Amino acid sequence: MKTTLLHPENYTRSPWKNGGGIFTDIADAHRAGSPVKDWDSLLWRFASTPIVSPGPFSYMPGIDRLQMVVGGRGLVLKSPAQEFDEREPFTTVRFTGEMEIVTALEAGPVEVVNLMARRGAAEIALEALREPGQRPLAAGTHLVYAARGDCQIRLGSEDFAIPREGTLKAELTEPSKLALVAGLAVLASIRIVG
Repeated sequence: MKTTLLHPENYTRSPWKNGGGIFTDIADAHRAGSPVKDWDSLLWRFASTPIVSPGPFSYMPGIDRLQMVVGGRGLVLKSPAQEFDEREPFTTVRFTGEMEIVTALEAGPVEVVNLMARRGAAEIALEALREPGQRPLAAGTHLVYAARGDCQIRLGSEDFAIPREGTLKAELTEPSKLALVAGLAVLASIRIVG
């Protein structure tokens, strides 16, 4: 098991693919040997972003996306075929990067986290850790993000304190157990498959 505490001051900021806003890149991975780290070489990315006004999402063919509101409330994603209800914070929605999506903000700006992965290259999951308790973790990369203040977790037999907006990156070669001890966190899990 390899763990790294990622600090907010080291996160990078980049424009949305469609140029409509700025996201904070918390952690990502690209294809080995890619000369440029761009959208075409992306394997997965975990990022946060404010949504301050209604507008279209970026078109991302071949990308699967998970999203969760971590600040504010009242977000609805609208596509021609269906709506994705994120009105309540810490609700996960899943959609594809090909979908035509426009945001509706029913109660002002929100902050969201996104976990995205190239389809067929990685399997992803995103969940809120709100209640103390233990859960199994499969081998893979896991990111524990302190979305709303400091939090404490236990990973295997080790205790970790994660400061507000910090992220513990855990790269597991075998299954382990994660317990939320105090606070609230978001768990993003990635397993490379192709």
